Amino acid sequence: MTQVTKIRLTQFRNYSSREFQFSDQITCITGANGSGKTSLLDALYYLCYTKSYFSNQQIHSVKSGTDGFRIDGYFNENGTETQIACTWRDGKKEVLANGAAYEKIANHIGRFAAVMIAPDDMALINEGSESRRRWLDSILGQTDKRYLEQLLRYQQILQQRNAWLKLQAIKPSEKRDELHFYNRELSTSGQYIFEQRQQFIHQFLPYLNEHYHLLSGGNESVALRFDSDLFQEHLQQALLNSFEQDLRLQRTCKGIHKDELHFSIQDLPLKQYGSQGQKKSFLFALKLAQYQFLKIKLKQTPLLLLDDIFEKLDQQRMEALLRIIQVPDFGQVMLTDTHYERVQQAFGANKTIANVPI
Repeated sequence: MTQVTKIRLTQFRNYSSREFQFSDQITCITGANGSGKTSLLDALYYLCYTKSYFSNQQIHSVKSGTDGFRIDGYFNENGTETQIACTWRDGKKEVLANGAAYEKIANHIGRFAAVMIAPDDMALINEGSESRRRWLDSILGQTDKRYLEQLLRYQQILQQRNAWLKLQAIKPSEKRDELHFYNRELSTSGQYIFEQRQQFIHQFLPYLNEHYHLLSGGNESVALRFDSDLFQEHLQQALLNSFEQDLRLQRTCKGIHKDELHFSIQDLPLKQYGSQGQKKSFLFALKLAQYQFLKIKLKQTPLLLLDDIFEKLDQQRMEALLRIIQVPDFGQVMLTDTHYERVQQAFGANKTIANVPI
């Protein structure tokens, strides 16, 4: 089992310098709103993925008035300790394992895993397709190194193809060698990504249904449906067919960057027809299924990071969640709340929850 035993924050978000130690399976991080509870969870997430859960821009993780930050984390894997250090200063990021820098930061992805559940996660259900693709890519990028490589390659070529399309609007050219190269490269990378996404949906759905039933206590069926341009035709042909439209709009209109995940309940779109309770159950089931999938694929226990969830769940769902995370082989859980007593009461007198005050 993998556990975080200590973390040290330097100039990270609202921390100047602070160290925290953890020794229990379940830890409650307590403090007033705005005191830094979420920042501590984000630092734990950063150690696993070298990025913030809440912002794509590194500068947002830097304490105001400083030029960079550092996070040091200590992971215990069945008695073996590994120190991970993540630093960002003056626009440069570095990640070290036991003092040695990774040649490529992407090589760290999949080394340690974490699953975060935060209040704003409902956007996965209620907002557009981009957030669902990011969620999907974040899982497959950990469990399949080739997937991450092909995704990065696809994104790089897509940018180049879009830049070429924009240039045509300014300076048209009859030469198409560059375009044909971009089409071939997108097709090669896109086909692999498409196939792995398809396979993931097939493998993941049973985990989702299992956890949804545990959380909701009902007999409703939920599903994921994967939609892609590549179901209709090979990507290289799709790119040729959409070329005139691409020229007119100055962007690539077909490809795996347009893929969509549809969430449904009882064969109806969850976004439109699901109640707030059903959406909450689905979201938590989705994240717990993600936890289970990563645990099996990576052969390690991810961290489960729960940010301010006790105010968001009704009694039935909270009790179901607590039953799931208290099983003996479940991994380390970090949760935040303003009141330790409320959390201890929720778990019951027979379970002592470690308290780490901010």
